[in-house]
Amino acid sequence: MNKFKRLLGIVWIAIGAISVYYLFVNQALGMWQAGGEKLIPAIIYTFILCPLIAYGLFTFGKYCLSGEYDDDEK
Repeated sequence: MNKFKRLLGIVWIAIGAISVYYLFVNQALGMWQAGGEKLIPAIIYTFILCPLIAYGLFTFGKYCLSGEYDDDEK
């Protein structure tokens, strides 16, 4: 089970990278180019949500890979 948890660490890191890419390219980039009223959501997506999502998922994945969630076998 511990190896499975470590494998899921790689999955969490991949999900973090894919979600940040999707959020920036498919959501925020179009809003940056449109400007006007869509500029505020673009700023929120780019400078608040992308780093928050990336930090959370990458940190969780790093802890999974390092074995922080492993079961203590006695």
